[in-house]
Amino acid sequence: MLAEVYDRIVVAIDGSQASLRAFKRAVLVAKRNNAELIIAHVVDTKTISTAETYDQSMINRSERYANKLLDDYRVQAEKAGVNSVKTHIDYGSPKVRIPKHVAKMFEADLIICGATGLNAVERFLIGSVSENIVRYAPCDVLVVRTEEDAEKETE
Repeated sequence: MLAEVYDRIVVAIDGSQASLRAFKRAVLVAKRNNAELIIAHVVDTKTISTAETYDQSMINRSERYANKLLDDYRVQAEKAGVNSVKTHIDYGSPKVRIPKHVAKMFEADLIICGATGLNAVERFLIGSVSENIVRYAPCDVLVVRTEEDAEKETE
């Protein structure tokens, strides 16, 4: 049986510990496959638009945060030896945009994401981002679990 080789890997990041762990795994997989790594962050405009004090400054702060996060991760990936690194900011719902837009736009053959992210309320109400990525992705998906995730599952 031949091992699968991945050429374009999208890693979804949101600033959480789970996404940091997914990023670290993505760097290892990208190096092992000599793959292009696309580090993607989706500004969750739905969450922003429901805030009572919504204004353009919230979008601006979210974009600054995303740019800094992506730049930091890009530098880390390059220092770790990934040859081709791109970053991408998207807008909307991460659970929709990652599998249905970002993965297709970059013709990804693997998406890597954390098992949990920042938005616990939305996860409780309508399911996790990782669950939706798995359901709607046009390619393979690797969901990286933390020790805390594994402990919760065994309780």
